[in-house]
Amino acid sequence: MDNENPAQPIRELVLNVFATNGRLVDSGNKLVRDIGLTTAWWQVLGALGYAPAPLPVAHIARNMGLTRQAVQRVVELLAERGFVTFAANPHHQRARLVVLTAQGRKALTAAEAAAAAVDRIALERIGAERVAIASAVLAELREVLAQVLDLPPDAALPETD
Repeated sequence: MDNENPAQPIRELVLNVFATNGRLVDSGNKLVRDIGLTTAWWQVLGALGYAPAPLPVAHIARNMGLTRQAVQRVVELLAERGFVTFAANPHHQRARLVVLTAQGRKALTAAEAAAAAVDRIALERIGAERVAIASAVLAELREVLAQVLDLPPDAALPETD
């Protein structure tokens, strides 16, 4: 690796995010297996549980950085098991809203309870202030990626300072 690269800190952050994501998926599956969920199901339930209103599949996918097709597949499985249901969308006839059911809310609460000890240990070890900073940095990185990658293919990248 080129240690002279001024962007190396971003590469290291990205690699750590990739590794952490893999660990989160694996750990999440272990934490929620006994309540009949997977990490992917938990992720969609969480997206719905923390949203101020029901969302269409495309919005869940966009919010979570997932493909619409992947979220659609998970939502269909969640609906089969009674964790979500569908409602008409007044803003779009074909894009139904996904609604968390009481059973889905109960599963989300159980998943969060299963993760509570790990959350507490991580918070104690890392500290609330550093967690807040990390969260802000990741949110800002996500915004930069969206801005740069949403440019037309032939557009020049913005200049940096």
